[in-house]
Amino acid sequence: QVHLVESGGGLVQAGGSLRLSCTASGSIYSIDNMAWYRQAPGSQRGERELVANISSAGTVNHADSTKGRFTISRDDAKNTVYLQMNSLKPEDTAVYYCNIQVRVGIGGLYKISSWGQGTQVTVSS
Repeated sequence: QVHLVESGGGLVQAGGSLRLSCTASGSIYSIDNMAWYRQAPGSQRGERELVANISSAGTVNHADSTKGRFTISRDDAKNTVYLQMNSLKPEDTAVYYCNIQVRVGIGGLYKISSWGQGTQVTVSS
């Protein structure tokens, strides 16, 4: 079983910064893709928007709405993914979730997708 713990959310004024962290623990063979999603208040059907992802090779993808402001990174030695958020805007207010694609079992035979519990980010104007 894989367990994810998120931290770093909070309340910040527009223009401020926050850094989110998500650490995986458990019987992990290796970690493939790591990503951050967010769910804004009133989102239809609880839809989650992809904020950024990073592959095991370090290839990064950021949503257009966050390019130049947010930076995703990973530390494989710590099984941790980070999201540095700068120049925050009120429209960034959401619950942020990490998602990690993990290989488990002998030789990493099985691939599972794990979600963090979510951390609230609130940006005041």
